Amino acid sequence: MTGTAVPDGPRGDDDRGGLRAALSGLTTRGRSFLAAGVAAAVCAYVLGQADLLRVGLLLAVLPLICVLVLHRTRYRVATSRLLTPQRVETGTEARVRLRMENVSKLPTGLLMLQDHVPYMLGSRPRFVLDRVEAGGRREVSYRVRSDLRGRFPLGPLQLRLSDPFGMCELTRSFSAYDTLTVVPGTEALPPVELFGEAAGYGEGRQRTLALAGDDDVIPRAYRHGDDLRRVHWRSTARYGELMVRREEQPQRARCTVLLDTRGVAYRGAGPDSAFEWAVSGAASALVHMLERGYTVRLLTDTGSAIPGEGAEGFGGAVQDPADSAGLMMDALAVVDHSEGAGLSRASDVLRAGGDELLVAFLGDLDEEQASFVARARGRSGAAVAFVLDSGAWLNGRPAPGAAGDRVRQLREAGWTAIVVPPGARLADLWQQAAGIRAEAAADTPYGGWA
Repeated sequence: MTGTAVPDGPRGDDDRGGLRAALSGLTTRGRSFLAAGVAAAVCAYVLGQADLLRVGLLLAVLPLICVLVLHRTRYRVATSRLLTPQRVETGTEARVRLRMENVSKLPTGLLMLQDHVPYMLGSRPRFVLDRVEAGGRREVSYRVRSDLRGRFPLGPLQLRLSDPFGMCELTRSFSAYDTLTVVPGTEALPPVELFGEAAGYGEGRQRTLALAGDDDVIPRAYRHGDDLRRVHWRSTARYGELMVRREEQPQRARCTVLLDTRGVAYRGAGPDSAFEWAVSGAASALVHMLERGYTVRLLTDTGSAIPGEGAEGFGGAVQDPADSAGLMMDALAVVDHSEGAGLSRASDVLRAGGDELLVAFLGDLDEEQASFVARARGRSGAAVAFVLDSGAWLNGRPAPGAAGDRVRQLREAGWTAIVVPPGARLADLWQQAAGIRAEAAADTPYGGWA
């Protein structure tokens, strides 16, 4: 929730123009009255009509009096904004609540609230509020929705004041704003059997590091509440303070989700483009694997892990899986095409690792880039690739082409590779990959993703 007060009258951060700014707030009605008054006064002077002069003066002075009264009015207004939730998926609505409170001892006149909203979220909301008594408050709300992912600022809030005759309007802006994060949509994936899901892998099952002996124990300082049975007396004597054995560190199976963001690998744009499908697919995969108990790393073609926190970029090992998923989804909300043209850096990073599972979402591949991906499997226990033909996505229909050849090249290198047709559901392809794995398991002694 954010809030800003307007001190000493209807004044915000930009109220520096004084009476000149108030005069610029004359409405069409006010300017018409002023012009009519001046014209009547000139005609009265020319024609020598005293009564017409009085009418002209009345018409000219009325809007000026309204400007002066509105400028000199002293009351204080406080506003706040509550955005729930602050993170939504594409196509999902968020609700914004605005609260305005008159904290002065004088009632307000007619007010209009207007919140600045990016055009991607819809039209700019406006609310007209009648007279607000001293100490009174008003609450209004509106909804925002975006089919495009990203971070969108909401605010600042504008307050428009007017006099009872509608002669003058003054607009004042508050300084506070909130940010709505629109993350890519995700699909619920079927809980198929994954490579390495033996005891200690997936489903939240953990294996612990076996301690080779008493000499291998790494102690830490005693903390209030520690079990005295865990005191390590040899280390206590060595360091001169009470030391305890460290807790057994959980180690979970690792999964890397590779997202190809190369600009040259995708054609087309918009919510239904191949690139947006790849981003949503990566989001669905990482959320699914975190829920299955894996530590997950989100890697791009640049070789960098995003958001880059945790050991080697893996999330879910120390943090709560939901927090790790939130950080990665926030990064995916703003991920864009990279300027690179190759996958060599990502291949080098993956070859050095030993992940139990590697899931890749790839755009258009030529023979050279496909060879980099083929070698990227490295020491990974299993690897599955979803290859998108952006040309087919741009035309809206499947088309035989290089994608099929690249898929065969990846399969020969041990990948479970699948061509993604336009408009396909990742859940169906995920199930299809499990079927391919099951067929390959009959021909290999260890099973897993073929």
